[in-house]
Amino acid sequence: MAGQATIGDRIRGLRLNRHMSQAQLAGPDLSDSYVSLIESGKRTPTPVVTRLLAERLGCGMEFLLHGIEPHQRVDTGLALRQAELELCHGDPVVAAGLFADTAEAASDDNAVLAAQARYGQARALEAQGDTARAVEAYERLRHEAAAHPERLADLPLAVALCRCYHRAGDTLRARDLGREALAQADRLGLDQGELALDLAAVLAETEIDLAYVERVLSATSLPDAVDREQEVLSLWRAGTAAAEEDSALAARLAADAVAAGRPARMAIRYVRSAMRWAWVATVRPEDADLGRAVEFAASAAGILSRLSPGTIEHARGLVVLSRVRLRSGDAGAATDLAEQALGLLAGVRGTVPAMAYVVLAELALARSKDGGPALVRAQELLADPVTSVASFVDRESARLWREIGDLWGRAGSPEEQMNAYRRALETVGVSPRGETPPGPTWREVVIPESPAVPAHLGVSRESRAG
Repeated sequence: MAGQATIGDRIRGLRLNRHMSQAQLAGPDLSDSYVSLIESGKRTPTPVVTRLLAERLGCGMEFLLHGIEPHQRVDTGLALRQAELELCHGDPVVAAGLFADTAEAASDDNAVLAAQARYGQARALEAQGDTARAVEAYERLRHEAAAHPERLADLPLAVALCRCYHRAGDTLRARDLGREALAQADRLGLDQGELALDLAAVLAETEIDLAYVERVLSATSLPDAVDREQEVLSLWRAGTAAAEEDSALAARLAADAVAAGRPARMAIRYVRSAMRWAWVATVRPEDADLGRAVEFAASAAGILSRLSPGTIEHARGLVVLSRVRLRSGDAGAATDLAEQALGLLAGVRGTVPAMAYVVLAELALARSKDGGPALVRAQELLADPVTSVASFVDRESARLWREIGDLWGRAGSPEEQMNAYRRALETVGVSPRGETPPGPTWREVVIPESPAVPAHLGVSRESRAG
């Protein structure tokens, strides 16, 4: 196919089709022997020479360089944008198929576009929750990026792999990748933009460098938290309709649709990092700036209230803010926020409502009241966790069970305390012996952690919580 030929092959083929000799193609500027060397693959023409030869052969530079006609680039570019739209605003399973088709169609003509499509396919696998296959795809792409840096950037791949390994439970590998990515970002002075927010989110999850996370959050202007989903869908539909008659227009409309959704995607990246940073501050309040934690948590909750009002993720943001308010000494606000979150969670089971009841239990104990009813309710809700990322929820549930155990201990109920610790161990697949409370090593594994915010939150279809 076209992409399997070299630039010399394409020059020779066009020259022969036009019944030109090497001397005629060389003209007064080049020698026929130089043209012969180019055609045989022994010389690579400079950009200036390539442009000159393209003019004499009556074709575009891009065809000589890559074997791509302009209409082919429009068609493959359109396919790539349509797959990106499906990933950001539709079904990641469908997106994975579209990216795969685009990579296959482009592989012989444009290695760069094919690599971008394979990267999109890896992201779609991750969005589906297929972490194992996503890791395999990202690792292959990283090897390709090392061999062909003109095709792919390494930093986004390192960030994605850090995130995937962390969620798969390979903490050591995740931390190595996170530090490597952070070193790259520091060398570049990168602390703003989508990639910086992505890196901040994984560094917050892995707790590698919370100072960088704070720097990115502080440098990022509060994102435009406006739901433009209808605008995106309208542009998407128009682009689909135009594709049959005018692929260039369809590509433009698809690009506009992707751009329209960018502010919401940026906002959710901000939310993910801000919630995690604030949550860590509640775990170690003696080392944290609780005022900044309140600021970040309030910003995150406000964004969620505008992008995803009434959803489970909105409630999650309120619970995180409630926890931060509790740690900062504002018990009244903490109570109101926890109860507001529960009002959005009628009929919902799992970690988010359980988190709210854990906050209420801690508030009750702080006021020398009975925290038992809230702890019992939290345990009931944790009995049936609901999520799309099972491995992550297991760790999240374990941390909540650990906290529940700690609170039962404060309430003077050692039997309930041990039962909760046992459930925490069982949740992460550890068979407890039961003779002693969990030690320091286990506690380090299950330090309370803020739940992740799905990457598609606010920019794709999402059910409401009540």
